[in-house]
Amino acid sequence: MLWIMPHSDDPFTGNWTLNREKSNFDPNHRPRAATMRCERTIDGYHMRAEGQKDDGQTVIDQTTFLLDGCEHPVPAAPGFTASSEQPDPHTLRAVGRKDGEVVGEGIYTISADGRTMTATVRGVDVRHRPFQTVVVWDRQ
Repeated sequence: MLWIMPHSDDPFTGNWTLNREKSNFDPNHRPRAATMRCERTIDGYHMRAEGQKDDGQTVIDQTTFLLDGCEHPVPAAPGFTASSEQPDPHTLRAVGRKDGEVVGEGIYTISADGRTMTATVRGVDVRHRPFQTVVVWDRQ
């Protein structure tokens, strides 16, 4: 089911800042700092995160969640597909597959007061290393 809310009432829409102290990072994935912007689209969400690694390198990651529950090709990654759904207004769930096998999953949850987003993500990174991380974001 697709939940549609006005932008002002949408719990995901807005700017977020990484809370390192509350997050639990995989040893291979530890950003120094990060911000994220989440925008509502007609059929889902677009998230753009920008962060810094410990070595100072800037990393930008963009994700579009099409909330129809269907698998869609990932243009930048041949053989990969992604599906997303919104089981309730405060939760997004995304699954990534390569050649039909699950290679990653993310669950994004907004707190009852709307001030915190918790992203629980697990999968296999580009170096084929398994990872699991819990990233906590505070609303700006």
